[in-house]
Parts: sequence; C-alpha cells; structure tokens
Amino acid sequence: MSDLNAVSRELIFFVNGKKMIEKNADPEEVLLSYLRRKAGLTGTKYGCGTGGCGACTVMVSSYSGHQERVMYPFFVLSTTRWIFLNKAFLKNKSLCILTFDPCRHYTVNACLQPIVTLHGAAVVTVEGVGSTRTKLHPVQERIAKAHGTQCGFCTPGMVMSMYTLLRNKPRPTMEDIKEALCGNICRCTGYRPIIDGFKTFCGREETSGCCQNGGGKCCMENGTNGSKSNSDEESDVCPKCQVPWGSLCCCCCCVHLIYKLLICCFVLGQISQEFSPMDDLLPLDPSQDLIFPPELLIMEKKFSGDALHFQGQRVSLVAPSELLHLLELKAEHPSAPLTVGNTTIGPKRLLKGVHHPLVVYVGRISELRAVTWGENGLTVGAACSLSVLKEELEKAVAEMEEERARAYRLILQTLQCLAGKQIRNMASVGGNLLSADSKYDLGSVMAALDCTLHVISKDGMRDIHMNEKLFPDFGKTSLRPNEVLLSIDIPYSKPWESVAWYRQAQRREFAFAIVNAGMKVAVREGTDIVESLNVYYGGVGSTLVKCGRTCQQLVGRRWGEDLLTDACRFIKEDVDVSLSIHGGRAEYRKTLAISFFFKFYMQVALEMRERGVSDVDLPLEYLSALKPFKNEVPQGQQSYQLVSEAQPSADPVGHPSMHQSAFQQATGEAKYYDDLPPVKGELFIFMVTSTRAHAKIINIDPSEALKMPGVVTCISAGDVPGANRRLFMNYTEELFATEEVICVGQIICAVVAESREQARRAAETVQITYQDLQPVFFTIQDAIKHKSFFEPRRKVERGDVDAALKMAEQILEDEIYMGGQEHFYMETQGLIAVPKGENEEMDLFVSTQHAALTQEVVGTALGIASNKITCHVKRLGGGFGGKVMKIASLSAITAVAAHKTGRAVRCCLERGDDMLITSGRHPFLGKYKVGYNRDGTIIAADIIYYSNGGCTLDESSFIMDKAVLHMDNGYKIPNLRGRGVVCKTYLPSYTAFRGFGGPQGLTVIESVLHEVAVRCGLPPEKVRDMNMYREELCHTHYKQPFCPTNMVRCWDECLERADYQERLRSIQLFNSANRWRKRGIAAVPQKFGVGFSKGFYNQGAALVNIFKDGSVLVTHGGTEMGQGIHTKAVQIASRVLNVPMASIFIKETCTGNVPNAAPSAASFGTDSVGMAVKDACEKLMRRLKPLMEKNPRNTWKQWVNDAFFQKISLSATGFFMGPPTNVDWEKGEGAAYYYFTYGACCSEVEIDCLTGDHKNIRTDIVMDVGKSINPALDIGQVEGGFVQGVGLYTIEELQFSPAGVLLTRGPSQYKVPALCDVPAQLNVHLLADSENPCAIYMSKGVGEPPVFFGATLFFAIKAAIAEARRERGLGEPFPLSSPATAEKIRMACQDQFTEMASPQTNGTATPWCIQV
Repeated sequence: MSDLNAVSRELIFFVNGKKMIEKNADPEEVLLSYLRRKAGLTGTKYGCGTGGCGACTVMVSSYSGHQERVMYPFFVLSTTRWIFLNKAFLKNKSLCILTFDPCRHYTVNACLQPIVTLHGAAVVTVEGVGSTRTKLHPVQERIAKAHGTQCGFCTPGMVMSMYTLLRNKPRPTMEDIKEALCGNICRCTGYRPIIDGFKTFCGREETSGCCQNGGGKCCMENGTNGSKSNSDEESDVCPKCQVPWGSLCCCCCCVHLIYKLLICCFVLGQISQEFSPMDDLLPLDPSQDLIFPPELLIMEKKFSGDALHFQGQRVSLVAPSELLHLLELKAEHPSAPLTVGNTTIGPKRLLKGVHHPLVVYVGRISELRAVTWGENGLTVGAACSLSVLKEELEKAVAEMEEERARAYRLILQTLQCLAGKQIRNMASVGGNLLSADSKYDLGSVMAALDCTLHVISKDGMRDIHMNEKLFPDFGKTSLRPNEVLLSIDIPYSKPWESVAWYRQAQRREFAFAIVNAGMKVAVREGTDIVESLNVYYGGVGSTLVKCGRTCQQLVGRRWGEDLLTDACRFIKEDVDVSLSIHGGRAEYRKTLAISFFFKFYMQVALEMRERGVSDVDLPLEYLSALKPFKNEVPQGQQSYQLVSEAQPSADPVGHPSMHQSAFQQATGEAKYYDDLPPVKGELFIFMVTSTRAHAKIINIDPSEALKMPGVVTCISAGDVPGANRRLFMNYTEELFATEEVICVGQIICAVVAESREQARRAAETVQITYQDLQPVFFTIQDAIKHKSFFEPRRKVERGDVDAALKMAEQILEDEIYMGGQEHFYMETQGLIAVPKGENEEMDLFVSTQHAALTQEVVGTALGIASNKITCHVKRLGGGFGGKVMKIASLSAITAVAAHKTGRAVRCCLERGDDMLITSGRHPFLGKYKVGYNRDGTIIAADIIYYSNGGCTLDESSFIMDKAVLHMDNGYKIPNLRGRGVVCKTYLPSYTAFRGFGGPQGLTVIESVLHEVAVRCGLPPEKVRDMNMYREELCHTHYKQPFCPTNMVRCWDECLERADYQERLRSIQLFNSANRWRKRGIAAVPQKFGVGFSKGFYNQGAALVNIFKDGSVLVTHGGTEMGQGIHTKAVQIASRVLNVPMASIFIKETCTGNVPNAAPSAASFGTDSVGMAVKDACEKLMRRLKPLMEKNPRNTWKQWVNDAFFQKISLSATGFFMGPPTNVDWEKGEGAAYYYFTYGACCSEVEIDCLTGDHKNIRTDIVMDVGKSINPALDIGQVEGGFVQGVGLYTIEELQFSPAGVLLTRGPSQYKVPALCDVPAQLNVHLLADSENPCAIYMSKGVGEPPVFFGATLFFAIKAAIAEARRERGLGEPFPLSSPATAEKIRMACQDQFTEMASPQTNGTATPWCIQV
C-alpha cells in the first residue's frame, strides 16, 4: 500500500481561465457535476449521463512538455522495448519527423470526465466562449441567427463542438463540421439550421452550389444542377439516377435544370428564399480566445514526472507517470481496473452500480500514448485516444502507397463510425479492445489484420496475437491479472492482400454495431488461389467469433463462385447465433454475417479481375452493393411568402424573427429548472420503482437506506397528507403504489437525501417484497385475447359500410402495426419544490407543459388550496407532449417530500428512469377490411384501431379519439367506419406525444391506399390523387365541414417541386441497373385537425403590464418549450402596441399571474395565447387612444406617463374563448377541431438489400400555415417535426423483455435521428396566398402535423423492398411494421442468404424482446 500513500497532491486545473484548486477531489466526481454544482456554470447540461447526447460537451486543452518539433533516427532503443517514434515517416527515408502543437484542444463529454484526470488541464465551457453581457462569439451568434435553437437545451453542446473545431481549424470543411457534430443530438430542429449557421465558417468553395441551397449563383451560371458539390467524386454521373451523363436520363435532368431555373426566377418575385440573413456577422478572431494558462505550462514541466493520488469516500485513484510504477501497482492490485477516458467504467458505474475501490489512471504514461511508425507498420500505445489514432492515420495514408495503406484505410473507416467525436477524444485504443465487448468495432478489424498486442508486467513482456483466443468470454481477456497492454502493432498491408470491414447498426454513426466484421484474404502472387483467410465477426456471440472452419476449408481454393457457395455454407455452421443472444435479432445477425461475406467476395473478385488474375465476371448491377452509403450534411431550400409592401416596416408580424432566447441559449445563460441556484438546505429525491409487472406489495423496507450517510427520509403513500392520487378527467391514478404494482417502473416510494448521489445509492438499497399476481401480459394481441380494454370505446361511421363491401369489385383485408416512441426530450423531467415557511405556501419551479394541472395535483396531494401553490415555468428543454401528465405526479411526490422535511427538494430524473417511468407514444395495431374497384377507387373501409394504453388510462382515450377522427386523412371514402379500442396491459402507462394519435390514425389509412395501389398495379400517388377530397365544401366522416382546396394545392405543388414523375422514372432506371440497391419514392397529403376536441381546453389568457419607462411585460398561459410561443407573443404585442419587440419582455409562465391555463399542446398554443395577448394589448390601446389623439407627437413613453398621472390602468388581462368544439360519440358527429392544417410531403430513399441499411436522399414538404406569424419558427417546426417522424418510422425502436421490462433505457440502446439520418436534401415551402380566418392574424398551428410526414420514408422504403422482392420472383403483398428498421428491411428482402439464416427452432426459445 506504500504506492497509494506516497503522493497525494491537490487537484489543479483551470475553468474558463480561472484557477480551480481542490484539496480533497473525489475520483467519482465527474466534470459535469463539478461545473454545475461547485463552479456554478450551468450552461453545460445533463442529458443522459453516458456520453450519448452531447449536451454536456466542453473543450479540454492539455499540454505535454515533450511535444516539440524534433528529428530522430528512424527508431530508438527504449529501456523496455523498441519504441518507434510518433508521426508518419517520410517514404523510403530513415528519419521520422515529429511535429506537435504543444497544446491540444479537444471536446469531451463532461458527464464521463472525472475531474481528477484533469490535473494540469484547462477546461472551457460555453460561458467561457462568449456572453450577452460582454461579447458573443461568432459561433454563438451564427447558430442563433440561423434559427438553430428551439428548446435550446442542446445548443451549448453544439456551440462547444463547433468552437473546438474552430480552435483547431479556423477554416473547416463541411466534412469537418459533420464530424465535429456527430456526437451531438438535437431533438427539436432537424439539424439543418444548425448546419446553416456553422457552414458560414467554411470557405466559399465549400458552400457554393445552387442559389436555393445557400450558394451564390444560379445553377445555370454555376454550370451545375445544384445537387452536387464541386468536389463530388461522382460528378460524371447523373445525381438523380446514378447513370452516366449523356445516357437516357440526361435530357430529363436538363428539363429538371430548366425547371429549377424557372422556379428561381419565379419565386424571387413573390417569396423569400432567405430567412437567415448572414450579413454583418462577427468575424472569427482567434486572438480573442482564451489562451492556455501559462501557469499550467510551468506546472507541467516541473511536476510532470510525479504520480498523483486522489482519495474519495469510496474510491481511490492513482495516476502514475512512469511505466514501472504502473507495473508495480498492477502487481500489487491486480483487480484494479485501468482507465483513460472513463467511457466504459463510467457508464457501468452509473447504469449497473459497478464499484471499484481502486482505479488506476494511465493517461499520463508516455509509453502508453506513443504512436510510432516502424519498418513493419504502426505501433500505437494502448492509452492513445481513438481520435489521435484517426488523425495520425489520416495524415499517413495521404502520403503512403495505396497498397501498403489498405489496412490503415480500413481502420479509418472503422473509426469514422465508432462513437461520436467526444467519445473518440476520450476513449483509448487499448480500452476499446480490452473491454472485450464484441459490439465494439476495433476488435474484429484488428483481428482480421493480424495485429499483435504487446503486454507487459513486472515479470517481463510477451506478445499476443489478436484473435478470438484473446477473448474467452464477454468482458474477459486472456491477459494475466498483473499484465498491462502496452501497445498494438498494426502491420502494413502486403501485396496480394485484400481487406474489408463491415458493420450494421441502428444508425450509421454514433451507434454500437449490431454486427461487425473484419476480413482479410491473401492470395498466391499472380493467381486467385487463397493462401490465408481471416473472417472475424462481432455481435454474433458473447465474444469475438472467428470462422475457423471457413478459413481453413477455403485455403488453396480459387476465388470463384464455388468458393462463395461453400463459404456461405461453412459460415452458416461457424456462426451459431443463439436465439437468446443479448440484444435479440438472431436471424438478422446470422443473415448479416453471410451477407457481409458476400460483399467481401465481390470486392475481392473485382480487385482480382482488375489485376488480371481472375475470370469471375461480376454483373454490373451487383457493384453498387460495394459502396457504403455516404453520410452527407443536410442542405435544402426554404421558402415563404413575404409580407405585403403596405405593411409598416416596424410591424414584425410575418417576418422571420429570431427566437427571443436564442442568444441566451447559445451562451448558456438560458435557465432551465435544474439550472436554478441551490436553495439553502436543499435536498434531493430519488424514486424507488417496481421491478415486477403485476404483484402484491408485501413489504417496503427502507431500513438500510435510512442508515446511509446523508439520507434524511423515505416517503411513501403514508406520508401523503392529502390524497395519494392524480385526478384527470374523472380518472384517478395513484402517486405511490399502495397495495399492488401494475407495471415495472411504477413508483412505490422515494428516498430523500442531502445529495443526488446519496439519494440514488440509498434508493438502490430499499427492499421491496412482492407476491406475483396473475394475469400479466403486455401486448395488444394478448390484451385482445384477455378482453382487457379501457372504456370508452369509440365508433364513427359514414355511409353503409357493410352494403358497400358487398358491392366492391375487390376486397382487401390486412393489418399494420406501428410501434411506440420515446419522447427523448433533451431535458429530463424534474422540478424544485420550495416551501415558503408561511401559510403552507409552496413554490414549484417545474418543467411542465401544463402548469395548472401540476398546481392542482400538488394541492390535492398536500391537502392545500391551489392559491397557495405557485408553479413557475421559465422554459422547457423539450416537451413533445411528455411533460403534461407524468410531471404532475412527480411534482406532487416531490412536494410531499418538501412538506414533510420543511426543506426545498429537487427532483431531476436520470435518463434511464425518465424513460422507464414516463413512457411515450402509444403502439397501435390497425386492422382493416377495404372494398375497392380495379381502377383504384376505394368505396368502403372498415378499420379498427387498437392501442396499447399501458396500465392506466392517462390520456389514452383522447389519443384514440384523435386517431379515429383522422382516419380519413384527405380521402373521400364514401363508406367509412372506424372503431377505436384502448388496450389495458401491464406496461407503464403511455401518454401524449406530438401528434397525439394523429400519426397512428393517418398511417393506417395511408397503408390502405398503398396496398390498394399495389394490388391494382397502379402508382400509389395516382390512387391517392383519385380518392382525394376535392369539392369546395366537403365533410369529414364525422360530418365537420371543411374546404380541401389548400390541401390539394399543397399536394399538387409538392409533386411539382419534387419533380415526382421524373424522379419516379429515374428510380425505375436505377432499380433496373442495381441488384442489391433499390430506391423508392412516396408522397402523402395531410389534413390535420388543430385544437382540442374537448372544447373547454380551447381557451387562452394573458396579462400585459406597461411600466412607466415604456417597457412592456407580457405573461400568458402557454409554456415555452422551443416552439417559439414567447417570440410570437412578443411579435403580436409589438404589432398591437406599435412598440419595438426589444421593449417587450416575457419573464416566465406562472400560475400566480395567469390561472387555470390550458396545456401547451394540440398545435394550439399561439392560437389561444396569441389571441389573449392581442385582446389585452387592444384593451390598453383603447385606454391610451385619447392620449395619443390629444398629443400625437408624443413618444410612447410620454403617453404611458400621461396615463399613469391620469390614473389610467396600465395593466390588462386578455382572454380568448375558442370555438365550442366537441364530438357527440353516440351520433358519431361534431365539430371536433377549430380548423385544419394541410400539407404534403414527398421522400426518396435508397436501401441496401444485403444489410437493411437505408439512406434518406431527399424530402420535399409543402405546408399550409396560413399567413405565418414567423416563417423561421414555422419552418423550424416543420423540419423538426419531420425529423422526429424520421425516427418514429425508421429507427426509434422500443424493446421490452418478456417480463415487461423496458430494455432501451438510454441513448446507447435507443437511437433518435442524428445528423446522418436527415435527408441530404430537405426542402420546405410554406404555401403562398393562404389565409386562415379562424386564427390569430390568419395563421395556422403547425407543431404536430409534420411528424406524420416521416411516413413517406416508411412507404418509400416499402416500395424499394417491393422492387427487390419482385426481382427475386417474390410476389406482393408482404408485411412491414413501423418502424422500418434495418432488421425489418433486410429480412423483407428475402434471398438465398436469409434462407440460410432461417433458424431451426422448436418454438420454445425465449425471445429477447416482444412486440407490444
């Protein structure tokens, strides 16, 4: 133990130029908590705690004294072994040039970065970049001006990623920006405006192109069609159908080009293409950035050789600086884990409670960080970060012969997809390998390349070949307990070697692989005879798998079709994927293994043919399968109608005004509930949830928890002074479970402690004794079987469905399943409950969309009148419907804790608990029977909707209402019957989500149209068109009148702008020329009801106060969650009062100012509160009018002062009483909605039939928003809603175990769209010349409708799959459920490889997950 007691130094590092000294630094404390709680820097956000979202991104700068420019001999002798020096050597030279920037700037995830590993480093947070109080940094200014912020919670992380890039590369390329942001997630914007802001830092050559895509000149002047960059490597082919210029499609593209030119000329006269003016921008001036503190330079040179030791309450960390010291530590403490980036140990500690008393940090040992080149290749130190390795390889391969560089290009390809930039900066090469997790990609590729590991201990050194024997089991290696991985040798590629690496994941970037593969073959020189073969797979077993028999049997064989046939058969036997494999997808994994080898076979055959040693003649239509999808930075065009020239220039309505909080969000100054300073004596609460789906509670034992340090109390139902329930629409739900639990994740009790960590650790020790109950089931099908339904059930009918079905020429019976969706708002749910200490008053600072409900539920739980409960809502970090109901229960529980202790209590759900407790969008099953004629006319449809409501009703009945009411979409089906049934299961209760049942209802009817078109052999858009509402006055199936003219206009304009017919022909050409790649295109219209069908919710209230200095304070009942409701309210007030927007301020939403407000939902926020603000302002103007008329030359401030001295009230309330919407469900009729928002969308996709991967190529949206109050905000809502729909319909997949446990509880398992998932071209156009007389200033709500447009990708994917199946002789129809994940796409593209992977099972195996 002498090593641990030898050196114990205080921790010294800098934050934003300020020296931080910690004398008792805790090794368990991460930088995020330190910044937020000790440094008071709350701009860095908690989003997930596992490095999966980027909200906590900061920049770290470090200096290493040995980093200088020197020249060394080709190699030097070290005391332990030959160490080849850092940097790529000159070709055929015996010298290696070492060039370093002495200070390295890199991004990290603060949620994973232990503070004790920052000794001697400098940290810059978003507050250190720029401020509204001093000066904005150009990065902050440009993301704000480009409308790249909505809720703003992800914005500081985005800013830090871009800022760090600029510190390293002041003139980045678009590729640099894409890489820098690949570790940052945004749930609101759709990414495009973020890119628009940041691409202004690129050179002009990077942003040139079509004038509609942000370039300078028109397409015709540029000599391009605007869809390709000047550097595009495929400029010799048509960008639309991938065939050479001059072939059949070229004339079509010329027509397309002329059309685009005409559009450019036409729109510039009517509508604007530019709502993000990027003129007068702050210049980038690197001289203004914080410098690396000179004190740290001195400290590094003086103390760099000292070991560090930090002792916490539970964990000790030692950071040796010498290799010998490390070996001594490892010999004395063989079970102590070694760490560099904490990217494995950190998440395990948080998610699994893994605790190590001693941790050894090895990032300070120079031998472990060396990257050196030698005669045989590259030697990389085990502690070298993935980013450093990537940068080194990029520089080296640029100068290296192609033949020698193949292996390194392969590793570069691997690193590009491996995690996000922040994780690559932190994680080490050795850590990635020795984690022994086969889903980590480096293992398979390095094994295939015959890499060698150099391990060392006090007993000496030995070499280990990188192969499957290194990993005896998951998480285990063959290294001895006292051994340390020193370095890895990666050899040069040799002549006559071919290498490849493949992976498939839920997302192409920033996602663990489902299956990865590394392959290498060496053939006899001048022949195609195999001399050696390596085939390794990860993700097909608990550890790395080598296809040993395959590799042995193929040696000596010629590389031809016979070899391929045998190889597939051998791989089928070598790769034995258990049906119970962790993560599931057994059949898909095996299919991928075989498909990957087929790709490898084609690649090698092509290379051999180019060398002239093989006669294998691959069909040309096969070759596209060899090229992976390229992730492109999303671009596009946006257009909107300009305001009338008659409108006063000072009137902001109709102009694309920037979000009112944009600058504050970009600087980290915008405050969310958990950013508020600690209240004196504040406590923290952590929920204890059920681990059983249906059981009786026998006993709750918190005794162990209560003994733990810092624990104050444990609260349960017995501590609730009022009613232990949440009442909503006459349906009650328990706050704390009392006698029995009815889902996994139900709250049973809660632990209250002095700190978050203490509360969390104590909660884990609470013992709950259960007695399991029956029945227990989780799926819609099982609920139907058990007849387990909530009431009421819904039914609406138009015409005589049964009679019409009998008369129809054709009958179709089918069903479609649509999975649920997690909200994944960036800010998890929570609040601060603060007792006032007088009259039982309590203030709640809460993240809610419905402050009035929260106030009511808290009052009921405490037994206190609502007038003593005040809810404050500054802003939300995203809501999407998920912060209406569940937050009310959490608020009541937290308030009970505050009431019991008499102290403020803070609740901040961790991401996993948030996903478990709060649930999300309802899964739906739509069953339909349709009668149609052979020409595609639908004459009757009978549809029944089943939703999985979970264990309580929540808002499920209203969500089902919306689904049934939207079942007609834009189609006039004369005989239509819809029934809706909410299933009761033993899952956490599903709740509201953006769209509120609309997307599910619309998807089912669109499935009907799609399947009818397929069976009639007609283009789907033709069937949609012929069945559309078209008369001037139409009626929905529930008899609400409406005019579909604008819907039809959107549809026609969308198809025209998308060049639908031309692209359809190009797709047909592409599909005929490509066997393993297929494209599809789909378009849908939309009619979406706005407002609440429960009419009493259609109301709004506001309070407007004018102060004597002329400033105006507006308060209203809506909550700001990124949609820009405050910005629009200010625009409205500015118009009515005729004062600048800068004179108007909205502080917060507060129940003490505006009581009984409706929730901010149903796309109705601006409609309701906008009218209320207008009403209040008009009242004030009526009072001021006599003064204005009397003294017309006075200023606004003088009129206000005159009013004060004349005792005229300068405060007014406003109220809006919306329409009396309602549905008589007995009659099945009524005016359900205030009005309808219309739109249309067209999307094109390309699928890889061998892997199931797909690429979203282009999307065109035309949206009718009436006269937009703020086009920038509305377009942002359209883009953000659409990208959320991309996730809903393609990648976001919730998994539940057969026991009802949610398995996808964080960003590692649950993937929302990242930058790589956005269509490469995303065009959004607001319909011109549209007016809505029903709403504020003739505008329309637009928040929810765009989500459904993600369905165009689903149907385009289905069309592409159909092409693949048709080519293989497989007939229509085929089932495809939503989301259309890679697994579903691949398995639907049935071929010889899927047949080989078909499992032989007796049906008794327990599945990994179930479809609920």
